[in-house]
Amino acid sequence: MDHAQPQDRVSHPFTVTNRLVLSIALPMTLAYLTTPLLGIADTAIVGQYGDAALLGGLAAGAIVFDVVFTTFNFLRSGTTGLVAQAYGQGNALEEQAVLWRALLVALAAGVLVVLLGPFVIAGGVYFMGAEPEVAAAMRAYVSIRILAAPVSLINYAILGYVLGRGEGVLGLVLQFILNGTNIALSMFLALSLGWGIEGVAWGTVGGEAVGMLTGFAVLAWRFRRGPRVSLRRVFDTPRIVRMVAMNGDIMIRSFSLLAAFALFTRQGAQFGTVTLAANAILMNFFLVAGYFLDGTATAAEQLAGRAVGARYRPAFLRSLRLTVAWGFGLAIAMSLFLLLAGEALIAFITTAQDVRMAANTFLPWAALISISGVLAFQMDGVFIGATWSRDMRNTMLLSFALYLACLFFLTRSFGNHGLWAAFHILLIVRGISLFAIVPSRMRRTFAE
Repeated sequence: MDHAQPQDRVSHPFTVTNRLVLSIALPMTLAYLTTPLLGIADTAIVGQYGDAALLGGLAAGAIVFDVVFTTFNFLRSGTTGLVAQAYGQGNALEEQAVLWRALLVALAAGVLVVLLGPFVIAGGVYFMGAEPEVAAAMRAYVSIRILAAPVSLINYAILGYVLGRGEGVLGLVLQFILNGTNIALSMFLALSLGWGIEGVAWGTVGGEAVGMLTGFAVLAWRFRRGPRVSLRRVFDTPRIVRMVAMNGDIMIRSFSLLAAFALFTRQGAQFGTVTLAANAILMNFFLVAGYFLDGTATAAEQLAGRAVGARYRPAFLRSLRLTVAWGFGLAIAMSLFLLLAGEALIAFITTAQDVRMAANTFLPWAALISISGVLAFQMDGVFIGATWSRDMRNTMLLSFALYLACLFFLTRSFGNHGLWAAFHILLIVRGISLFAIVPSRMRRTFAE
């Protein structure tokens, strides 16, 4: 099914410039960086206890959390693409309707996740197969943090709406408030009050709640005078079918990527607690690099979606070229930074000498992964904005199958080095396969 079928077939020309790209990319780069910095802060807080089992439990718990909740990341990315296309059409009522549909799905999905919490925890403990001390820490972390599910998913929908309109600065403010509150609460509860890993989990719950309330306040102020979208439009069947189909594809793609992360962590656990903790620290570096690149990917989402909605091919081509160029430039800069500063960052995060030594050994793999993954990040942005979700799903499944094969053979021969090599291969194949599809999809979309 082709999901890129704008209702308005009248062209709405607009110009894509470096300034327009950066007006979205720069604030959102800063905004996204607060999320992995949050992961590093949590790791650093727990790392002050000098217990590798607690670090491993935090890493394993974060993976469980991501597998459950980031599977619903379509509530952010899917909303961005649909709102951007409505924005390109100049259809303010449809922008609102997309938001309300996403909020309803977020609330229902979040409540369901909370109800399934005990099964999620049991499944996570079984899947990770970690040592008893690691499993106990993971159980304590997930059982608290999972309570924030409805609030977290609502925040995804609100951010998706904001980014779909290209409002990068507002997105930055919302993310800064959410993650800043999270870090402050986690430090206070875990270190000042001595709540340990439970304090970090409760800090996350509090930060998500404050972020949601701020987002609703912004929406209430924005919609207080404008036209109100009708319930009939919100529950428009063809549009809901389109949204569900697209979100299903994105969910499969996201789940496959999260499964790759989970298998990476699980395989690291088989190499021992020290290697698991070292990989957890280095994976935070990768997340920093990934979120650093997500700024330009978000610009690609908004501008590609807007161009499809406006039915204006020149803007689409220009947004593709500029966002990819900026993405590669930032990826190279990030890799150089991590190669130079990585050992100092590792020493800051953990006091455990054995974990430091292991992390330093595998640092180059983590430092260079932003270059391996930049094309995949940028193409994700383009395909989400254009709502070419079926292709995203198919290329992700292909890349994941290759990753599994590499995981099996490379780890047997090269241990943890092989594990990192397999992850690089996953990202490279995804980027190249998506890029190869762009010309044919573009011809179809702008010929309709």
